[in-house]
Amino acid sequence: MIRIVELGPRDGLQNEAIAIPATVKVAFVDALSRTGVPEIEVSAFVSRRRIPQLADAEEVFERIARAPGVVYSALVPNQVGLDRALESRVDKIAVFTAASETFNRKNINAGIAESMDRFAPVVGRAREIGLPIRGYISTAFWCPYEGKIDPARVVAVAQQLLDLGVDELSIGDTIGRAVPDQVTVVLERLLENAPAPRLAMHFHDTFGHAVENVIASWRLGVETFDASAGGIGGCPFAPGATGNVATEAVIRTLRGLGATIDVDLEALGAARRVIASALGRDLEPPS
Repeated sequence: MIRIVELGPRDGLQNEAIAIPATVKVAFVDALSRTGVPEIEVSAFVSRRRIPQLADAEEVFERIARAPGVVYSALVPNQVGLDRALESRVDKIAVFTAASETFNRKNINAGIAESMDRFAPVVGRAREIGLPIRGYISTAFWCPYEGKIDPARVVAVAQQLLDLGVDELSIGDTIGRAVPDQVTVVLERLLENAPAPRLAMHFHDTFGHAVENVIASWRLGVETFDASAGGIGGCPFAPGATGNVATEAVIRTLRGLGATIDVDLEALGAARRVIASALGRDLEPPS
C-alpha cells in the first residue's frame, strides 16, 4: 500500500513570500487530518530568523486537532530544536542533510560531516525515548551549485544516517531536475544497503518529471512518497526550485497503475482550498 507523507504545511509553506497566519496553518493541518494521509509534516523547529514562515511551530502544534492514527512530524536541526519539538509533543522528528557539501553549508550552515556530528546526540536522545526518526538527504540527484551528484555520495550519506540510527531515509530531488533513469540508478544503489520500506522519495516538479520519477521509484519497490497538496513548496536555499509533486497527482497516477492508496481526494481538495485561499492563487492540480 502506498504511504503519503503530506508536506504541505512545512515544505509547502516555508518559502512563501507572504506570511500565513497560524490560524490558517492549523485549519490546513486539520483539513489534511481528515483526508486519510498517515503522516503530516506540520512544521520545523528551526531558526526563526532564517525561516520566518515557520516561526510559529509551537503555536501550530498546540492548536491542531490530532486525529487518531495520524503521525504529526517536524524537522529539527539540533538539540535546541529537539527540545522545542518534545515540548510540542511531536510524534516523529526529521533531521536533514544533503549529498552536496555546498548546498548543505548554504542550507544549514554546516558541512556534511559537521551535520552528522550535530545529529548524533539528537538521534541518540530520540531513540532513547522511542521517537521515530527520519533522515532527509537533499540534492540527491542534482545540486544548484555543484551540478550532477555522484550516486556514491548519496549512498555514503545514507549509510552515515543509517549508522546514526534513523528509521527512514527521504531521498530528495531538491531542484526537480532528476529524470527516471537517474532515479533508477540512485535507487538501485541505495537498495543494496537499505530495504525499500525504509526509503521515501521526495520529488519536486521544476522540469515536469516528478510523476515519472514517482512511477520509476514505485516500480523498484518504494511505497512511501513525500508530496504536498496542490503541489505547493520550494526551498529558500535552492534557487529556481519549484513546488513538491502534488499529492493529488501521485494518488491519481499510482491508483491508475493499480496501487492502493487510502486517501480521500475530495477531502484533499477541501484542504487544498483552505491554503489556496490564503495564498491567493489557484492550486487546482491538472487532472
